[in-house]
Amino acid sequence: MAMERDAIVIGIDGGGTNTRVMICDLKGSELAYVEGCCASRYKDERASENVRAAIGEALAKAGRTTEDAVGLVAGIAGYESVEDDAWIAPFTDLPGLHCPKLHLNDSDIAHAGALRSQPGIIVIAGTGTMIMGINESGKRVRNLDYHHYAYSAARHLAYDAVYEVLAGRGDGSDEGLVSEMLRYWQADGLERLQGQARQGFHPDKMKRDQLFGLFAPRVTLAAEQGSGVARRVCDRAAEQLRLGVELVGSSFAGDEVEAALIGSVARSPYMVGRLRALLESSPVRRYRIVEPQFPPVVGAVLLAYRELGLSTDVRIAGRQV
Repeated sequence: MAMERDAIVIGIDGGGTNTRVMICDLKGSELAYVEGCCASRYKDERASENVRAAIGEALAKAGRTTEDAVGLVAGIAGYESVEDDAWIAPFTDLPGLHCPKLHLNDSDIAHAGALRSQPGIIVIAGTGTMIMGINESGKRVRNLDYHHYAYSAARHLAYDAVYEVLAGRGDGSDEGLVSEMLRYWQADGLERLQGQARQGFHPDKMKRDQLFGLFAPRVTLAAEQGSGVARRVCDRAAEQLRLGVELVGSSFAGDEVEAALIGSVARSPYMVGRLRALLESSPVRRYRIVEPQFPPVVGAVLLAYRELGLSTDVRIAGRQV
């Protein structure tokens, strides 16, 4: 059992792109923070190894051992319920790490960080998408509970933009986007890009999705710069996110609901502007866009404190959300 002065909690944000691990003492002081590789088993066959490696690196950086841990909370992409415990257990199974462990979906820790577990909705759009809210009664509601999925992740924007261009829907406003597209796929013209598209761009779907996801920032930037194709793509994505928010929001009693935007797509300047305009003018209730208070990995730490019965009213050194 760890001495109180050495006791630590481990917070883990396991997403589709990175694994983020933060180690804190019991008073809210950050001892270590590291970023590792993908934690989604649907996107990386080495996901569990990536998470364990990141935990080990963070412990070494903090100068602590697994025996010093008194609590661990991990939000892992793809985890939905106790039925997933069979595959999630190896993600945090390190020698000597026998402290109480709480495995959650990564949206749960995102909400805990962004809204400090208070009533409100988080809109996640980055590598993946998820809309999740906790209403005034403490009920957790997701757009997925309605079997709704917003095709607004990074890869979706990139696929749509490429298809719009290949379908001939571009105009003079899209010259910059098309140039970026050709440069990115190393094509000397649209005919060559057409050929790559017919061949599927990449034989491995996982790698292909990753490839398109990495192109998405160019799409959101092009939308900001006036590209007609990029704006249509982003506007469609924003509409899908709005519908998901309104579905989740239907479980709230109040006329005004706070909503925090999380992820590279949702927080890009063009999407922030579109989502703000759409949500704040919703006909049923007003959704007020607020800045996330903490990133998801801090949310995991706060939940670890709560599980231990410790105060969560601490100001852990914040990081960019």
